[in-house]
Amino acid sequence: MNKNHTFARALALLLILLCLTPVMALAEEAAAPTADPLATQAPAAAETATQDENEINYDINVMEALTGIAQSTGFANATWQEYVMIAIACVLLYLAIVKQFEPLLLLPIAFGMLLANLPLAGMMGNPVYTEYALTDYAKALSDAALKNKEVIAGVNAAGEMVYRVETSNGGLLYYLYQGVKLGIYPPLIFMGVGAMTDFAPLIANPKSLLMGAGAQFGIFFAFTVAILFGFDAREASAIGIIGGADGPTAIFVTTKLAPHLLGPIAVAAYSYMALVPVIQPPIMRLLTTKKERLIRMDTLRPVSKTETIIFPIVVTLLVSFLLPDAAPLIGMLMLGNLMRVTGVVDRISKTAQNELMNIVTIFLGVTVGATANGSTFLDGDTIKVIFLGVFAFGFGTVGGVVVAKIMNWFTGGKINPLIGSAGVSAVPMAARVSQVVGQKEDPGNFLLMHAMGPNVAGVIGSAVAAGVFLQLFG
Repeated sequence: MNKNHTFARALALLLILLCLTPVMALAEEAAAPTADPLATQAPAAAETATQDENEINYDINVMEALTGIAQSTGFANATWQEYVMIAIACVLLYLAIVKQFEPLLLLPIAFGMLLANLPLAGMMGNPVYTEYALTDYAKALSDAALKNKEVIAGVNAAGEMVYRVETSNGGLLYYLYQGVKLGIYPPLIFMGVGAMTDFAPLIANPKSLLMGAGAQFGIFFAFTVAILFGFDAREASAIGIIGGADGPTAIFVTTKLAPHLLGPIAVAAYSYMALVPVIQPPIMRLLTTKKERLIRMDTLRPVSKTETIIFPIVVTLLVSFLLPDAAPLIGMLMLGNLMRVTGVVDRISKTAQNELMNIVTIFLGVTVGATANGSTFLDGDTIKVIFLGVFAFGFGTVGGVVVAKIMNWFTGGKINPLIGSAGVSAVPMAARVSQVVGQKEDPGNFLLMHAMGPNVAGVIGSAVAAGVFLQLFG
């Protein structure tokens, strides 16, 4: 009860104060001296004019602000090239999501392409530097200390030695792209591929290495045609490697020899890898007879664990001694495989196959896609790259099948030429295509394990071809 009485008294006091407030205000107004109407008229008019002027200025400022906002949007600053590239990115996203064409890489590539072409976003923007003459080192050091940056010595566009201080950071994708530019991501992908690859079919049938080598014919054919199309040797090497049907290898070579073509080459390489089941079967049927497609091959011999352990070590040493430039790819491929076959580092092997592979795939795909900006992608060279990529891939299939036919003739009909098409290194998709085409002729014919031999040999073959180009033109 006491609490209720206290609350009621406080409420009553508050109401009384509210009622007295207007009364006190009227009393103060009445007590104030009366001003001369003429004296107050002019200031009142001036005050009214000032209010009107402020209102006008306020309205103008609002319009200026709205105009400034509109002019700073992407809609007002986008170029037609950016709109076209965004449309292409959406088409690639459709192919990755709906048609499931190599979605693990095509999806991040397409979205990276979309991000890089967002107007004013600067996702791939380079850092901005202020340059100082060599005599202004003290000022450069002072400015660097204020920005918590370092003074970097370098050469400017005129070829003069200068000091640089970073004044603005680059975009997010610019820093992620350094893993591509420095050749870090592709070898890590190769390590994951090695950890997932079984080389036993190749060890059991070493002759299949010849089919893997034959399938690299498309690389050198496309290289020659690219030279005829007006590309220089470095650019032609990057284009030709598309014929190996190995995305990481194509990216690795392109970043070293022709980084300005990275966008179209990456898109072409992964698009054609996804189209293996479409491109290869007609070529395979065209080059083989029904009798050849019906050949059943003998079961492969068992491969011992010792052989599988020795194989990656020997291949690493042999290839790296012959072609040192291929060592990053071959070395990481065989390291991943060695982790798999020894069985003593199972946890690391699983990490290379899954978590590491997935993380690097995301970074690789997004940053490679981000290199495809409208100003460089939409030109005649891109059309040529796409066109030559088809030839490289098609003639790679031709080379593998032809070598397999020759080997079949030498062995007296013991090798089904269909497995030669698997010599391109699209693992294991190309081997599955050989199986599918063979079973259309004979449902009881199982060619998958036989096709895996040239298929994994193709991975080694494309890395060796990359090493040849890098050694010749790098």
